[in-house]
Amino acid sequence: MSAKLAGGLNRHEGHCRMPENSTPTRGVPHADPRSPYVFDLRELGRRAGSLKHYRRSVPAPAIVGPQLIAVPSGAVVRLDVRLESVTEGVLVTGSVTAPVSGECARCLEPVRDELAVELCELFAYPDSATDRTTEEEEVHRVDGDYLDVEPVVRDAVVLGLPFTPLCRPDCAGLCPTCGGRLDDLPPGHAHEQIDPRWAALASRRDTDTASKE
Repeated sequence: MSAKLAGGLNRHEGHCRMPENSTPTRGVPHADPRSPYVFDLRELGRRAGSLKHYRRSVPAPAIVGPQLIAVPSGAVVRLDVRLESVTEGVLVTGSVTAPVSGECARCLEPVRDELAVELCELFAYPDSATDRTTEEEEVHRVDGDYLDVEPVVRDAVVLGLPFTPLCRPDCAGLCPTCGGRLDDLPPGHAHEQIDPRWAALASRRDTDTASKE
């Protein structure tokens, strides 16, 4: 039986990542116009203030995150983004919604939920002041007539995944002795604990009893 994550994975507020704290991947290849994560900026134009709103359903990108929770490979991710032309480049804002599945960190029960995260990222125009005054790894760049949001989506989703997913806030976990799920066991579930100093004596006593019978 699957369950919702404790408290649900509600929308995570995103702060605009500007050149001073943006962390794009070094050596990113040219944008592939065929990718559903790539937007053609010729539709937007470069006049400051121009806006375009897009809604797309795309396959989940390859995501490396916490071991216990992840976006399933090939799952449908919903993009709801706004592209705005600004003086230094294109400002991308909006949201990403994706299904997640994994295991409760306490009882290992399967859990499924939906993750919603906010996007806010500046992509610098070539030869803009931002482009000239920042290193390649400090800020994303517009690639000719195209803009690839896949790295931004991937980073936002990874940051939004919980490191300790729980099926419920008060999950009691597993019995350390028998491994049973404590929430499914009777109240007061316990196992008799024998002092290891007396374990050998108890074993010998049981053996003697059995031999007499």
